[in-house]
Amino acid sequence: MTDIVHVPLGDRAYDVRIGPALIRDAGAQVAPLLDRPKAWIVTERTVASHHLGALTDALNSHGITSEALILEPGESTKNWENLAKTVDWLLSEKVERRDIVIAFGGGVIGDLVGFAAAIHRRGIRFVQIPTSLLAQVDSSVGGKTGINATHGKNLIGAFHQPALVLADINALDTLTPRDFLAGYGEVAKYGLLGDADFFEWLEQNGPSLSENATLRQEAIRRSVQMKANIVVRDETEQGDRALLNLGHTFCHALEAATGYSDRLLHGEGVAIGCALAFELSSRLGLCSQEDPSRVRAHLAAMGMKRDLSDIAGDLPDADGLLALMAQDKKVIAGQLRFILARGIGKAFVTADVPQNAVRVLLTEQLAGR
Repeated sequence: MTDIVHVPLGDRAYDVRIGPALIRDAGAQVAPLLDRPKAWIVTERTVASHHLGALTDALNSHGITSEALILEPGESTKNWENLAKTVDWLLSEKVERRDIVIAFGGGVIGDLVGFAAAIHRRGIRFVQIPTSLLAQVDSSVGGKTGINATHGKNLIGAFHQPALVLADINALDTLTPRDFLAGYGEVAKYGLLGDADFFEWLEQNGPSLSENATLRQEAIRRSVQMKANIVVRDETEQGDRALLNLGHTFCHALEAATGYSDRLLHGEGVAIGCALAFELSSRLGLCSQEDPSRVRAHLAAMGMKRDLSDIAGDLPDADGLLALMAQDKKVIAGQLRFILARGIGKAFVTADVPQNAVRVLLTEQLAGR
């Protein structure tokens, strides 16, 4: 059975369909969007090896021909070079304004292809078919697209909503355990930022998600619904949408410090960042010490990273990490905003954070490595 979360954004409204075998059904889902029976797919090598044949067969079964561009996997792909490569390919393929490009992969592909779609001929439609847990619950929904810069993560991009999202939970069966858990970092984030009941549900059911498709679909549905609700209230992150960045201020600095490499996957950084955000909140007297302990206990029960000591290799010192944090997109008038919490499910945005408190926390964490 397929769950549908509608994202009501006026003439840019779209559905997020969540369920099994949606890649196999992609032809039927995409056909109504097309002005001519052709689609262009951008994917990456690992996803292509598992799923590209199924997608092209599904399109062909509805008379839709397709062409595919296959990029390399990994966060380092999300750069100027591959953005230019993708746009040049779309131009060489003579993709028109009324055509559709399909972003077929995890968050890296979704962000990169969405940005390419936003700027190709000043904007074409695109469909997200996310194949990772992280992309299904977070990056495929809401219209944030972009690439990384040497100065930081996601600093170059545009808001460009997809025309449709197809989240096939069967695609998650091909993920490595590490990639699945990295995506779970974003799932846990939703409970921590705004739904204490969901976090309690995850404490009970989280360890079973990788093997239980019904529970997995429910976790994805609840995550997507929460994100959709926030996006509708604040599409371009002028207020509430910043709550979705719980843990990301720390995470993005750590990703930059590790060179956007497989030393630290994005969802792993989010999990560590959430643990740090709750610890900082507790130290500032905003929540009880039991809250960060509960966050860390759940991450431990899931077998996830939760400390800086879980990151292999060298890291900058506390001041070096603070300098990377200063490049965060949430900086306003030179002042960094944090997402902190008054308890589980009670996140808020603030700029009133003593920098020395952050420095002391990072210093202690680094000393424990």
